[in-house]
Amino acid sequence: MPPSTPISAPPIPHSAAWDLVIRPRTGWFDWRLHELWQHRDLFWLLVWRDFVTVHKQTILGPLWHVVNPILTSLIYTLIFGRVVKLPTDGLPPILFYMCGTVAWNYFSACFVKTNNSLAGNAGLFGKVYFHRLVAPLSVIVSCFISFAIQCGILAATVMLFGLRGAAIHPNVYLLLLPVLVLMLAGYGLAFGLICSAVTTRYRDLGQVIGFFTQLLMYATPIIYPVSVVGEKYRWLIHANPFASIIETFRYAILGKGTPEPFYLAMSALLLLVLLTLGITLYLRKARTFVDTV
Repeated sequence: MPPSTPISAPPIPHSAAWDLVIRPRTGWFDWRLHELWQHRDLFWLLVWRDFVTVHKQTILGPLWHVVNPILTSLIYTLIFGRVVKLPTDGLPPILFYMCGTVAWNYFSACFVKTNNSLAGNAGLFGKVYFHRLVAPLSVIVSCFISFAIQCGILAATVMLFGLRGAAIHPNVYLLLLPVLVLMLAGYGLAFGLICSAVTTRYRDLGQVIGFFTQLLMYATPIIYPVSVVGEKYRWLIHANPFASIIETFRYAILGKGTPEPFYLAMSALLLLVLLTLGITLYLRKARTFVDTV
């Protein structure tokens, strides 16, 4: 019998023939952020999913975005304004509390939902490849929709009190609002990414997140102004990076508060460090998450 002719393997197509070539990551900072644009359709689909599914099988639906800040501000006004009698820098209590609550709710929602982005999308991660930052970034945008609605309620309330003669003085700091909102979203993303990477390995740490968020809220001037703290100890308040953000946010809209540009700049620098750490840890953990979940 003639010797059999060896079967040659088919030629491997050039990488340019494929829409996407998946390669292993080569280092800690191999983030490949350019891939986010390639998955933009999935990004907007996840944004819509996160926003819509929250209101399924609810009575009020999207009205919860309106009820939440109003109800919270009224409770704070009753407890901290009438019972505890905390000062509000001469502002109407409901405006003082609503301004801090709206800003804090955005950070808190970004933090909690980003923390659940790995575990919440485990099934999707195991079926299809896409850049793992698409999931947490979609959460930030879907939370921003709720934040924008609450900002509309805040603006209407400010206008109502302004027409009634309240001492409200919006000022040039309004130009910093986009920066302040980006910082709140950035901190929510950074903390969420770090906690998400850690809690997937140590699940019991997830129980601490709710307590940590509440503790951080009371350490932030939301229910009290920075002015109630003496000059000697005021640096302790500003050691909290959220203090300068909330105070500047309130001062820009209402004209009362103690904005500190220096501490705001320090908060921005800390945010860059935490974001770098969070993205690195998250992408590192996402590589093996599906195998260990």
